[in-house]
Amino acid sequence: MTIALSPTRTALVDHSLRVLMAGQAASGAFVASPTFATYHYAWLRDGSFVAEALDRFGETEAAARFHAWVCRTVLKMRPRVERAVAAASGGDVAAMLPTRFELDGREESGEEDWPNFQLDGYGTWLWSFAQHLRRTRQVARPHELEAVELIARYLDAARDQSCYDCWEEHVEHRHAATVAACAAGLRAAGDLLQQNAFRDTAVSLEQILVRDFSRDGAFVKHDGSTAVDASLLWLALPFGVVAADDPLFLGTVARVERELQVPAGGVRRYLGDTFYGGGEWVILTAWLGWAHHTAGREHAALECLKWVESTATASLDLPEQVDTHPQSPGHVAEWVDRWGPSATPLLWSHAMYLTLVDELGLR
Repeated sequence: MTIALSPTRTALVDHSLRVLMAGQAASGAFVASPTFATYHYAWLRDGSFVAEALDRFGETEAAARFHAWVCRTVLKMRPRVERAVAAASGGDVAAMLPTRFELDGREESGEEDWPNFQLDGYGTWLWSFAQHLRRTRQVARPHELEAVELIARYLDAARDQSCYDCWEEHVEHRHAATVAACAAGLRAAGDLLQQNAFRDTAVSLEQILVRDFSRDGAFVKHDGSTAVDASLLWLALPFGVVAADDPLFLGTVARVERELQVPAGGVRRYLGDTFYGGGEWVILTAWLGWAHHTAGREHAALECLKWVESTATASLDLPEQVDTHPQSPGHVAEWVDRWGPSATPLLWSHAMYLTLVDELGLR
């Protein structure tokens, strides 16, 4: 299905590309948000999806600079990685690798008490780097393979640990989206390194997803939960650890649509969310649109796209979330007072908008 771009959509696509390119530091890292002080760091997860969007739109050199930054950062951390691998079996959370980095590759040095142990970013980067190599028809160089192997060994060692989820919450649980990211990353690493051990771990994690994270015909947020989380869409799109037409995934999409999408079109993270009132997220609405498109529901996919576009400011910046329909209205002011208005622009939001535009053939 190919539809001509409207002038407004063309402007937002062009602006989104400029936001992503302008958000890349000289090091190659992508800042999460250039105007939101709390997000003036680089996350591997956010940056990986930004690099993927840039690859889709032909900005492969910028994507390559990001992956080069990750490789340099990982190789500089080699002693830290080795200690984390050795400590993983003992469940030493303090020894695990950081989630956030300064834009020059140093570990985030902020003084605020902020969760910093997540596994999904490392798995997402392995997946994204393999995607980049395939899209650009390149072969990984020796030092890149060294970085891949270090991270794959880390994920292989730490895969059974509970950790903070992609929203930096609930460290006491294992999370389906995190398990999926690790599985996708280890499968990518196994292919790049030609190591069956990593592929085998990926297969075991995919089996664990079905065994431990499915209830009543759908995947659930974390072990022991019956709730759905919009990050569960990542299991099939883009990680492919379950098929997009798998009945469990289709059941998950149905629950996300039924429980987390507001009538106006935006998608919340999960029921009970209080962060900035628990409003609707741009990235997750784009993800639901992607799922609809994959299932052949083009009208629903376009409605998600239009909702994302409706959140753009007068300067065409896309926010992290909007509070038009907050679940917890009393918590909106609390977060605005603490950190300011929701991060705008958020590079990840612009990246997922571009991804949905690309998936829909609106180029």
